[in-house]
Amino acid sequence: MRRIILPCAVAAMTLATEPLFAQPIESSSLSSGRQVAITICGNCHYVTPTTRSGAIASPSFEEIANLPSTTALSLKAFLRSNHNKMPNFIISPADTDDVIAYILSLKRK
Repeated sequence: MRRIILPCAVAAMTLATEPLFAQPIESSSLSSGRQVAITICGNCHYVTPTTRSGAIASPSFEEIANLPSTTALSLKAFLRSNHNKMPNFIISPADTDDVIAYILSLKRK
């Protein structure tokens, strides 16, 4: 009986610390973030690296992602505060996290 319990306990602890479905959730989050950004920000900003029409504001999301000061925390603070030259908008916490994940995915590695 002890020979079965120990391997099961080790497996349970290992599985509890490793997300089994991280990739699909992450891809879904990035896709959702891109869609939210296109809908809310796309009239003024270049949201996707390949889109270069219709946007009037600078910087692009790719430029934002590559600023040295850009972190998840700095983006969250920015998206949750009033904007001087931009319209104020309300984004749900889940959508905010998705947009942040999308922006950070554009960072050059």
